[in-house]
Amino acid sequence: MKINIVGPGNMGRAIAARALTGGHSVCLVHPDADRGRAAAAELEQRFPDGETGSATAAQAADMTVLALPYDATLEVAGSARGALSGQVVVDICNPVDFATMDSRVTPADTSAAEQIQQIVGTDAKVVKAFNTTFAGLLTTGEGHGFPLDVLIAGDDSAAKAKVTELISSGAMRPLDVGPLRRARELEALGFLHISVQQPLELNWQSAIKILP
Repeated sequence: MKINIVGPGNMGRAIAARALTGGHSVCLVHPDADRGRAAAAELEQRFPDGETGSATAAQAADMTVLALPYDATLEVAGSARGALSGQVVVDICNPVDFATMDSRVTPADTSAAEQIQQIVGTDAKVVKAFNTTFAGLLTTGEGHGFPLDVLIAGDDSAAKAKVTELISSGAMRPLDVGPLRRARELEALGFLHISVQQPLELNWQSAIKILP
């Protein structure tokens, strides 16, 4: 697949590494062309046989991953709506109130992913994924001897199949938890996972694992 990754920060680069591991082509998107090129060059060194590029806006692709904070994700979903038409759109954000670290900023009867689906319209299919994983472990796709579990939610089965392919080809385990409204629970779980990092001294090296 051809995959845009909007936001080449820690999470964006980690997801790009998994995509390149799986043989997909990656375009790192950042409005600052130099930052996009620098991130692409870093990945090219690690994956010399992979297909990596950069752009200042989302390109035509099979999938676009919005690897951005909540507010920026909503903004890009609106500004890039036309480019995202016909694509699978992966939302990874956790809409946490980072001022207090004590709550989420979305209303109880919705989720960031559902809001994004409303913004991009029905021509794009939103899937929630990767919000319960952290960049450090995601870079290698495993943690503490286990492949990472990536929980996904979405309403479109074909879109979820593409996200499942991305996850599986990157040597991780996809777990379909249901329709897009289950993103509410995934975002609550992501918030909990973030909130316990400091008190449990996990140092962002923890993973949520479902056994067996």
